[in-house]
Amino acid sequence: MPKLTLLAAALLTLAAPALAQQQPRNNASGVMRYDTNKDGAVDREEWKTSQEARFKRLDANGDGKLSQDELFARTPAAGNSVLPSDRQASRQSSYFQRLDADKDGVVTLVEFMAQGESNFVRCDLDKNGRIDTAECRQALQRK
Repeated sequence: MPKLTLLAAALLTLAAPALAQQQPRNNASGVMRYDTNKDGAVDREEWKTSQEARFKRLDANGDGKLSQDELFARTPAAGNSVLPSDRQASRQSSYFQRLDADKDGVVTLVEFMAQGESNFVRCDLDKNGRIDTAECRQALQRK
């Protein structure tokens, strides 16, 4: 059960913008921001390309690895605080540990992409190789 909770927290961290509100098909936020061909869904190739680009944006020092600080540098703290709450910091640490498959203290592109693939598969409920906001929302509501 704890692994399921961690998985749900990880997915929510990645998909929070998509879940914040119902997005029209042409709105470029949430999961749909990765719909580069604007066909109303994100296919596996669009997802992969966008996750690689996201990794590069997060990799502030360009060393090909993400530290925990780099991974969460753009995550807003709860409330008006400059620092994350204890609960938020704990969730971030747990999520980072899940991403860091070889436990070397950094997340490589391979590790990052493996989690991205897992997230895509989890959201692709109908297994058609395409996801959208509604499908991801439905996936996250399932136990």
